Amino acid sequence: MKLSGDWYKAAAPQRLCSVLDAGGHQALFVGGCVRNDLLGAAVSDIDIATDARPERVIELAKAAGLKPIPTGIDHGTVTVVVSGTAFEVTSFRTDVSTDGRRAVVAFSDDITADAERRDFTMNALYAQASGAVIDPLEGLGDLRARRVRFIKDAAQRIEEDYLRILRFFRFSAWYGDPQLGFDPEALAAIGAHIGGLDGLSKERIGNELLKLMAAPDPAPSLAVMRATGALLRVLNGADDRAIGLLVHLEQGNGVGPAPLRRLAALGGMDVQAALRLSKQQDKTLTLYRGEMGSASGAGELGYRHGVIAAKDILLLRAAQFESEVAREDFNAADIGANATFPVAAQDLMPQYSGAQLGAELRTLEQRWIDSGFQLSKKALLS
Repeated sequence: MKLSGDWYKAAAPQRLCSVLDAGGHQALFVGGCVRNDLLGAAVSDIDIATDARPERVIELAKAAGLKPIPTGIDHGTVTVVVSGTAFEVTSFRTDVSTDGRRAVVAFSDDITADAERRDFTMNALYAQASGAVIDPLEGLGDLRARRVRFIKDAAQRIEEDYLRILRFFRFSAWYGDPQLGFDPEALAAIGAHIGGLDGLSKERIGNELLKLMAAPDPAPSLAVMRATGALLRVLNGADDRAIGLLVHLEQGNGVGPAPLRRLAALGGMDVQAALRLSKQQDKTLTLYRGEMGSASGAGELGYRHGVIAAKDILLLRAAQFESEVAREDFNAADIGANATFPVAAQDLMPQYSGAQLGAELRTLEQRWIDSGFQLSKKALLS
């Protein structure tokens, strides 16, 4: 089997592979780029695995006029910049010891040993510079079936890094077949190791959950997360029951996935602390959760928060109350987002000043909003 895309044929990845090959080493595309190519999905990051040690990768890259950066040299990773594009080149390796978060590794010359330390069978696929696929652990069958399965012993893979519990649900949402269900061995191992999530950093948990929320339909994965206890373990008070309807409403209205919109529907207590969201993410989430239960009309939402936020809030309200989104509400949000209040402070001076001026401006603005943005400046000031 060969890769079907053109990404690997580009000059930059081919040059890097040629440099390693000319130095007497293997250079294999690995992981997500191979998986996505075979699924017909977009390929973004291109990672390369090699039997060359990190110091040898640096030596060969410098000799070829490339720029090596020792970004993770202790774990065997060197970032090599080729014509402005960065590639992570990682030496074949095996785990010597792990504590559920970090691993001590030893370098290897064996591709099978390198594959066995990865998480899922569909991620243990390699490809040569020619595009020929190498499948050391027979992951192609799982990939074709869209079956997300841990490599060998699921419990051992989880004990190596407890984040793999959340990655299992994320990969199931992105690449799994919901009709096939979830791998029973994986679910049993997750249930037995759920406490390991407590030792993960909040940043890693938040990053993984947001990636899950960006999937086309995260509802089945979230439902199984709840059943295993993983959901409440990472986000106390979360309730996924509105997510399925929200996804249905998004699809019915031609609106794409948005992680923060879905996170608002998920609820939960002290989300910012639990997931270490950025200030902007926390601000958006607070806005969504506050306006979900407000009486603000669609036009006012568009005027005050912009059309994207307004439509997100309308979708969240509909999912919350198990209703549809009226097309006229989306139209009103568009109108509000493009409306400009016709009265300025100087129009009310010197009759009003200070606090009275601000209060009168707010009163007139609300009258104008309530009129559907129809009242003119003259009508408002008369």
